[in-house]
Amino acid sequence: MKTADLIELLENKAVRHEDDIFLSGQEIADALSLSRTAVWKAIKRAEKEGYEIESKTGLGYRLVDGKNAFSEASISRALNSRWLGQNDKIVFMDSTDSTNEEAKRRTKAASIDEKERLNGTIFVADYQDSGKGRRGRVWELPPGEGIAMSYLLTPEIKPDMAPMMTLIMALSCVSGIIAATGLKSQIKWPNDIVIGGKKIVGILTEMSLENAYISNVIVGTGINVNVGSFPEEIGKNASSLMIEGRQRYSRTELLCRITESFESRYEAFLERGDLGAFLEEYNSICVNAGNRVKVHDPKGEYEGFAKGINERGELIVEKDGGEVLNVYAGEVSVRGVYGYT
Repeated sequence: MKTADLIELLENKAVRHEDDIFLSGQEIADALSLSRTAVWKAIKRAEKEGYEIESKTGLGYRLVDGKNAFSEASISRALNSRWLGQNDKIVFMDSTDSTNEEAKRRTKAASIDEKERLNGTIFVADYQDSGKGRRGRVWELPPGEGIAMSYLLTPEIKPDMAPMMTLIMALSCVSGIIAATGLKSQIKWPNDIVIGGKKIVGILTEMSLENAYISNVIVGTGINVNVGSFPEEIGKNASSLMIEGRQRYSRTELLCRITESFESRYEAFLERGDLGAFLEEYNSICVNAGNRVKVHDPKGEYEGFAKGINERGELIVEKDGGEVLNVYAGEVSVRGVYGYT
Protein backbone atom coordinates (compact mmCIF):
# COMPACT_ATOMS: atom_id res chain seq x y z
CA MET A 1 0.00 0.00 0.00
CA LYS A 2 1.23 3.48 -0.86
CA THR A 3 1.41 6.20 1.76
CA ALA A 4 -0.54 8.42 -0.62
CA ASP A 5 -3.59 6.16 -0.27
CA LEU A 6 -3.52 6.45 3.52
CA ILE A 7 -3.05 10.23 3.49
CA GLU A 8 -5.85 10.70 0.97
CA LEU A 9 -8.17 8.64 3.17
CA LEU A 10 -7.31 10.64 6.28
CA GLU A 11 -7.73 13.95 4.42
CA ASN A 12 -11.08 12.96 2.97
CA LYS A 13 -12.32 11.95 6.40
CA ALA A 14 -11.31 15.31 7.81
CA VAL A 15 -13.13 17.15 5.03
CA ARG A 16 -16.36 15.14 5.30
CA HIS A 17 -16.64 15.02 9.07
CA GLU A 18 -15.38 18.23 10.63
CA ASP A 19 -16.87 17.27 13.98
CA ASP A 20 -15.40 13.77 13.92
CA ILE A 21 -12.05 13.83 12.10
CA PHE A 22 -10.62 10.70 13.62
CA LEU A 23 -10.65 7.51 11.58
CA SER A 24 -10.46 4.23 13.45
CA GLY A 25 -7.86 1.62 12.63
CA GLN A 26 -10.61 -0.76 11.58
CA GLU A 27 -12.16 1.81 9.23
CA ILE A 28 -8.76 2.34 7.61
CA ALA A 29 -8.22 -1.41 7.37
CA ASP A 30 -11.61 -1.92 5.70
CA ALA A 31 -11.19 1.00 3.30
CA LEU A 32 -7.71 -0.06 2.17
CA SER A 33 -8.16 -3.84 2.47
CA LEU A 34 -5.41 -4.15 5.06
CA SER A 35 -4.91 -5.94 8.34
CA ARG A 36 -4.83 -3.87 11.54
CA THR A 37 -1.11 -4.63 11.82
CA ALA A 38 -0.54 -3.35 8.28
CA VAL A 39 -2.44 -0.17 9.15
CA TRP A 40 -0.18 0.46 12.14
CA LYS A 41 2.91 -0.05 9.97
CA ALA A 42 1.49 2.31 7.34
CA ILE A 43 0.91 4.99 9.97
CA LYS A 44 4.47 4.66 11.23
CA ARG A 45 5.84 4.83 7.69
CA ALA A 46 3.85 7.99 7.00
CA GLU A 47 5.17 9.58 10.19
CA LYS A 48 8.71 8.72 9.15
CA GLU A 49 8.08 10.48 5.84
CA GLY A 50 7.18 13.67 7.71
CA TYR A 51 3.41 13.49 8.14
CA GLU A 52 2.16 14.47 11.59
CA ILE A 53 -0.59 12.02 12.58
CA GLU A 54 -2.39 12.09 15.92
CA SER A 55 -3.65 8.85 17.45
CA LYS A 56 -6.15 8.53 20.31
CA THR A 57 -7.28 5.37 22.03
CA GLY A 58 -10.87 4.63 21.16
CA LEU A 59 -10.97 7.20 18.37
CA GLY A 60 -8.23 6.24 15.91
CA TYR A 61 -6.10 8.51 13.75
CA ARG A 62 -6.24 11.95 12.20
CA LEU A 63 -3.88 13.87 9.95
CA VAL A 64 -2.60 16.97 11.76
CA ASP A 65 -0.07 18.37 9.29
CA GLY A 66 1.69 17.32 6.12
CA LYS A 67 3.81 20.39 5.30
CA ASN A 68 7.02 18.73 6.48
CA ALA A 69 6.43 15.55 4.51
CA PHE A 70 9.05 14.73 1.91
CA SER A 71 8.49 11.44 0.14
CA GLU A 72 7.31 9.89 -3.09
CA ALA A 73 3.76 10.18 -1.79
CA SER A 74 3.95 13.85 -0.86
CA ILE A 75 5.62 14.78 -4.15
CA SER A 76 3.29 12.79 -6.41
CA ARG A 77 0.23 14.29 -4.70
CA ALA A 78 1.48 17.89 -4.98
CA LEU A 79 3.06 17.80 -8.44
CA ASN A 80 0.99 19.49 -11.16
CA SER A 81 3.20 18.68 -14.13
CA ARG A 82 1.92 17.06 -17.32
CA TRP A 83 4.57 14.36 -17.83
CA LEU A 84 7.72 15.10 -15.82
CA GLY A 85 7.56 12.91 -12.72
CA GLN A 86 4.13 11.53 -13.64
CA ASN A 87 2.94 7.92 -14.10
CA ASP A 88 5.07 6.49 -11.28
CA LYS A 89 8.19 8.29 -12.54
CA ILE A 90 9.39 9.42 -9.13
CA VAL A 91 12.20 7.38 -7.59
CA PHE A 92 12.52 8.43 -3.95
CA MET A 93 15.43 7.27 -1.80
CA ASP A 94 16.09 7.84 1.88
CA SER A 95 19.78 8.09 1.07
CA THR A 96 22.13 7.68 -1.87
CA ASP A 97 25.62 8.62 -2.95
CA SER A 98 24.31 10.87 -5.73
CA THR A 99 20.98 11.17 -7.52
CA ASN A 100 22.87 11.68 -10.80
CA GLU A 101 24.76 8.44 -10.23
CA GLU A 102 21.58 6.59 -9.33
CA ALA A 103 19.98 7.78 -12.58
CA LYS A 104 23.02 6.50 -14.48
CA ARG A 105 22.84 3.12 -12.74
CA ARG A 106 19.15 2.71 -13.55
CA THR A 107 19.79 3.60 -17.18
CA LYS A 108 22.73 1.24 -17.50
CA ALA A 109 20.71 -1.67 -16.10
CA ALA A 110 17.64 -0.97 -18.24
CA SER A 111 16.67 -2.66 -21.48
CA ILE A 112 16.16 -0.61 -24.65
CA ASP A 113 12.41 -0.36 -24.04
CA GLU A 114 12.92 0.47 -20.38
CA LYS A 115 15.38 3.23 -21.26
CA GLU A 116 12.74 4.91 -23.41
CA ARG A 117 10.26 4.78 -20.53
CA LEU A 118 12.75 6.37 -18.13
CA ASN A 119 12.37 9.71 -19.89
CA GLY A 120 10.85 12.16 -17.44
CA THR A 121 11.84 10.25 -14.32
CA ILE A 122 12.77 12.28 -11.23
CA PHE A 123 15.31 10.77 -8.83
CA VAL A 124 15.03 12.29 -5.35
CA ALA A 125 16.93 11.64 -2.13
CA ASP A 126 16.40 12.85 1.41
CA TYR A 127 20.15 12.55 1.89
CA GLN A 128 23.14 12.27 -0.42
CA ASP A 129 26.74 12.05 0.72
CA SER A 130 28.68 12.09 -2.54
CA GLY A 131 26.84 14.48 -4.79
CA LYS A 132 29.01 16.03 -7.46
CA GLY A 133 29.51 19.65 -8.30
CA ARG A 134 31.52 21.09 -11.14
CA ARG A 135 35.20 20.21 -11.36
CA GLY A 136 34.70 17.19 -9.11
CA ARG A 137 33.62 19.14 -6.02
CA VAL A 138 31.45 17.27 -3.50
CA TRP A 139 27.93 18.48 -2.78
CA GLU A 140 26.73 16.82 0.43
CA LEU A 141 23.19 17.34 1.66
CA PRO A 142 22.30 16.37 5.24
CA PRO A 143 19.11 14.36 5.92
CA GLY A 144 15.91 16.32 6.36
CA GLU A 145 17.37 19.65 5.31
CA GLY A 146 17.89 19.82 1.56
CA ILE A 147 16.74 18.61 -1.83
CA ALA A 148 18.87 16.37 -4.01
CA MET A 149 17.16 15.57 -7.30
CA SER A 150 17.92 14.63 -10.88
CA TYR A 151 15.78 14.71 -14.00
CA LEU A 152 16.46 11.94 -16.52
CA LEU A 153 15.61 13.17 -20.02
CA THR A 154 16.05 11.90 -23.58
CA PRO A 155 15.89 15.01 -25.77
CA GLU A 156 16.43 14.74 -29.51
CA ILE A 157 18.99 17.53 -29.68
CA LYS A 158 22.58 17.95 -30.76
CA PRO A 159 25.18 17.30 -28.02
CA ASP A 160 26.37 20.90 -28.00
CA MET A 161 22.87 21.99 -26.93
CA ALA A 162 22.86 19.95 -23.71
CA PRO A 163 24.69 22.57 -21.59
CA MET A 164 21.82 24.99 -22.25
CA MET A 165 19.65 22.79 -20.06
CA THR A 166 21.67 23.92 -17.04
CA LEU A 167 20.52 27.47 -17.69
CA ILE A 168 16.92 26.32 -18.08
CA MET A 169 17.17 24.61 -14.71
CA ALA A 170 18.65 27.74 -13.17
CA LEU A 171 15.72 29.84 -14.37
CA SER A 172 13.31 27.20 -13.09
CA CYS A 173 14.95 27.23 -9.65
CA VAL A 174 14.63 31.00 -9.34
CA SER A 175 10.98 30.81 -10.40
CA GLY A 176 10.25 27.89 -8.08
CA ILE A 177 11.94 29.54 -5.11
CA ILE A 178 9.84 32.67 -5.54
CA ALA A 179 6.64 30.61 -5.85
CA ALA A 180 7.36 28.44 -2.81
CA THR A 181 9.09 30.90 -0.48
CA GLY A 182 8.71 34.44 -1.81
CA LEU A 183 12.50 34.85 -1.70
CA LYS A 184 14.20 36.51 -4.65
CA SER A 185 17.41 34.97 -5.90
CA GLN A 186 19.87 35.43 -8.75
CA ILE A 187 21.76 33.19 -11.14
CA LYS A 188 25.53 33.06 -11.12
CA TRP A 189 26.35 31.82 -14.62
CA PRO A 190 26.19 29.05 -15.42
CA ASN A 191 25.03 26.75 -12.62
CA ASP A 192 24.62 28.45 -9.22
CA ILE A 193 21.69 30.20 -7.57
CA VAL A 194 22.68 32.83 -5.02
CA ILE A 195 21.03 35.05 -2.45
CA GLY A 196 23.03 37.91 -0.99
CA GLY A 197 26.16 36.70 -2.75
CA LYS A 198 25.96 33.23 -1.18
CA LYS A 199 25.25 29.93 -2.89
CA ILE A 200 21.87 28.29 -2.30
CA VAL A 201 21.64 25.93 -5.28
CA GLY A 202 24.11 24.01 -7.43
CA ILE A 203 23.30 22.39 -10.78
CA LEU A 204 25.22 19.71 -12.66
CA THR A 205 24.14 18.57 -16.13
CA GLU A 206 25.65 15.39 -17.58
CA MET A 207 24.93 13.66 -20.88
CA SER A 208 25.52 10.18 -22.29
CA LEU A 209 26.29 9.63 -25.97
CA GLU A 210 25.78 6.65 -28.26
CA ASN A 211 27.30 6.89 -31.73
CA ALA A 212 27.66 10.67 -31.42
CA TYR A 213 23.95 11.04 -30.54
CA ILE A 214 22.52 11.88 -27.13
CA SER A 215 21.27 8.84 -25.25
CA ASN A 216 20.13 10.85 -22.24
CA VAL A 217 20.75 14.02 -20.29
CA ILE A 218 20.69 14.08 -16.50
CA VAL A 219 20.06 17.44 -14.85
CA GLY A 220 21.07 17.20 -11.19
CA THR A 221 20.24 19.86 -8.61
CA GLY A 222 21.17 20.29 -4.96
CA ILE A 223 19.32 22.85 -2.84
CA ASN A 224 20.08 24.07 0.68
CA VAL A 225 16.54 24.40 1.99
CA ASN A 226 16.31 24.07 5.78
CA VAL A 227 20.00 23.96 6.64
CA GLY A 228 20.37 25.93 9.88
CA SER A 229 24.10 26.49 9.86
CA PHE A 230 27.33 25.73 8.01
CA PRO A 231 30.92 25.18 9.11
CA GLU A 232 32.70 28.52 9.21
CA GLU A 233 34.73 27.93 6.06
CA ILE A 234 31.69 26.84 4.01
CA GLY A 235 29.44 29.51 5.49
CA LYS A 236 31.54 32.24 3.88
CA ASN A 237 30.13 31.33 0.49
CA ALA A 238 27.01 29.23 1.19
CA SER A 239 23.61 29.84 2.73
CA SER A 240 20.16 28.25 2.81
CA LEU A 241 16.61 29.35 2.17
CA MET A 242 15.85 28.97 5.88
CA ILE A 243 18.74 31.21 6.87
CA GLU A 244 17.76 33.86 4.32
CA GLY A 245 14.02 33.66 4.97
CA ARG A 246 14.29 32.97 8.72
CA GLN A 247 11.78 30.14 8.58
CA ARG A 248 11.48 26.53 7.45
CA TYR A 249 10.04 25.75 4.04
CA SER A 250 8.29 22.76 2.51
CA ARG A 251 10.76 20.77 0.45
CA THR A 252 7.89 19.06 -1.34
CA GLU A 253 6.33 22.34 -2.46
CA LEU A 254 9.67 23.73 -3.59
CA LEU A 255 10.55 20.63 -5.61
CA CYS A 256 7.12 20.63 -7.27
CA ARG A 257 7.14 24.31 -8.20
CA ILE A 258 10.64 24.00 -9.69
CA THR A 259 9.66 20.89 -11.64
CA GLU A 260 6.53 22.51 -13.07
CA SER A 261 8.55 25.53 -14.15
CA PHE A 262 11.26 23.38 -15.71
CA GLU A 263 8.77 21.30 -17.70
CA SER A 264 7.26 24.30 -19.52
CA ARG A 265 10.65 25.94 -20.16
CA TYR A 266 12.17 22.68 -21.38
CA GLU A 267 9.34 22.23 -23.88
CA ALA A 268 9.85 25.78 -25.18
CA PHE A 269 13.59 25.12 -25.47
CA LEU A 270 13.04 21.95 -27.51
CA GLU A 271 10.60 23.73 -29.82
CA ARG A 272 12.91 26.68 -30.48
CA GLY A 273 16.31 24.97 -30.28
CA ASP A 274 18.01 27.70 -28.25
CA LEU A 275 17.53 30.05 -25.30
CA GLY A 276 16.23 32.99 -27.31
CA ALA A 277 12.87 32.96 -25.54
CA PHE A 278 14.56 33.40 -22.15
CA LEU A 279 17.27 35.98 -22.84
CA GLU A 280 15.57 38.99 -21.27
CA GLU A 281 14.44 37.06 -18.21
CA TYR A 282 17.79 35.36 -17.68
CA ASN A 283 19.90 38.48 -18.10
CA SER A 284 17.66 40.43 -15.71
CA ILE A 285 18.51 38.04 -12.84
CA CYS A 286 22.04 37.03 -13.86
CA VAL A 287 24.44 38.32 -11.21
CA ASN A 288 27.24 38.26 -13.81
CA ALA A 289 25.50 40.67 -16.18
CA GLY A 290 26.74 44.23 -15.87
CA ASN A 291 29.41 43.30 -13.34
CA ARG A 292 33.15 42.90 -13.45
CA VAL A 293 34.16 39.26 -13.79
CA LYS A 294 37.30 37.17 -13.81
CA VAL A 295 37.34 34.29 -16.30
CA HIS A 296 39.48 31.34 -15.25
CA ASP A 297 40.50 30.08 -18.67
CA PRO A 298 43.03 27.21 -19.02
CA LYS A 299 44.94 29.44 -21.43
CA GLY A 300 45.15 32.19 -18.85
CA GLU A 301 42.89 34.24 -16.60
CA TYR A 302 41.48 37.55 -17.78
CA GLU A 303 39.06 40.16 -16.49
CA GLY A 304 36.35 42.26 -18.02
CA PHE A 305 32.66 43.12 -17.84
CA ALA A 306 29.92 40.55 -18.48
CA LYS A 307 27.17 41.64 -20.87
CA GLY A 308 24.80 38.73 -20.22
CA ILE A 309 24.22 35.57 -22.25
CA ASN A 310 23.46 34.96 -25.92
CA GLU A 311 20.95 32.53 -27.43
CA ARG A 312 23.33 29.60 -26.93
CA GLY A 313 23.77 30.35 -23.25
CA GLU A 314 27.34 31.61 -23.65
CA LEU A 315 28.43 34.44 -21.37
CA ILE A 316 29.39 37.55 -23.32
CA VAL A 317 32.46 39.18 -21.77
CA GLU A 318 34.14 42.39 -22.90
CA LYS A 319 37.79 42.24 -21.93
CA ASP A 320 39.55 45.29 -20.54
CA GLY A 321 41.20 45.83 -23.90
CA GLY A 322 37.84 45.98 -25.66
CA GLU A 323 37.82 42.47 -27.18
CA VAL A 324 34.46 40.71 -26.82
CA LEU A 325 34.46 36.96 -26.16
CA ASN A 326 31.70 34.39 -25.80
CA VAL A 327 32.54 32.15 -22.85
CA TYR A 328 31.15 28.65 -23.47
CA ALA A 329 32.25 26.96 -20.24
CA GLY A 330 34.56 27.35 -17.27
CA GLU A 331 34.86 29.15 -13.97
CA VAL A 332 33.81 32.78 -13.86
CA SER A 333 34.18 34.80 -10.66
CA VAL A 334 31.86 37.76 -10.11
CA ARG A 335 32.87 40.78 -8.08
CA GLY A 336 30.97 40.73 -4.78
CA VAL A 337 30.15 37.01 -4.95
CA TYR A 338 32.06 34.19 -3.17
CA GLY A 339 34.71 36.53 -1.85
CA TYR A 340 35.88 37.97 -5.18
CA THR A 341 36.60 41.67 -4.69
